[in-house]
Amino acid sequence: MTDRPDSSAGEGPRPTISILTAVYNRAGTIEDAIASLRAQTRPVHQHVIQDGGSTDGTLDLVRRLEGPETDLVSERDGGIYDAINRGIRRATGDVIGLLHSDDFFASDDVLEAVASAFRPDVDGVYGDLDYVSAEDPSRIIRRWRSGPYTPRKLRRGWMPPHPTLFLRRQVFETHGLYDPDLRIAADYDAMLRWMIAGRIRLAYVPTVFTRMRVGGASNRSLANVLRKSREDYIAIRRNGAGGFGTLALKNVSKLHQFLPGRD
Repeated sequence: MTDRPDSSAGEGPRPTISILTAVYNRAGTIEDAIASLRAQTRPVHQHVIQDGGSTDGTLDLVRRLEGPETDLVSERDGGIYDAINRGIRRATGDVIGLLHSDDFFASDDVLEAVASAFRPDVDGVYGDLDYVSAEDPSRIIRRWRSGPYTPRKLRRGWMPPHPTLFLRRQVFETHGLYDPDLRIAADYDAMLRWMIAGRIRLAYVPTVFTRMRVGGASNRSLANVLRKSREDYIAIRRNGAGGFGTLALKNVSKLHQFLPGRD
């Protein structure tokens, strides 16, 4: 599936959406994330906030900003993917999407676009992603224009931008959650599992859903870059998506995202 589906044709009831934010000590950015969710023209069904025991004022901010849709739990966890798994288990919406604590929605109609794209024959919806400067979020560093999904792209290292991916809750229930033993690439591993073993049906909406501040865990140091490559290779082999060639193409395919004027 490629373009935005026609919401007037064959559409069932629009799904309820749970947004999940896993957070630990992000007092400097969590408010922007929450504000971008509150600004959505389509109200969210539930905002699951899974806090890892923040000590920097994050919890005070969340409690000050919480609304009736806020579902906050603060407890120690085993890392980001363990926290996400805990949040997914608490989600009650028909569809679950992520909003990381350093990220924010690119426009006010993202959830409306997502809900409109979920026809009965669609298991997941994804869009495009902008990486922005942590110091100046209005400055775009990298543009990830993902394009439509076809299974053959997976062997060329393709994947949808994880922060833009919205999935029906049944996908997690049927095909599993994230593997917390993979500290950096559990998202890639899970997406390959859902797409290859699960054969989920994806719809692409060609618009930017999310803006992400640069400086994530996967590129904070050379050690993390090397670990991510090792974990990516584990995910590729585990899910039958190829070998070293797939890993090389996955890395090379990112280079064009840094070129200017790709909108």
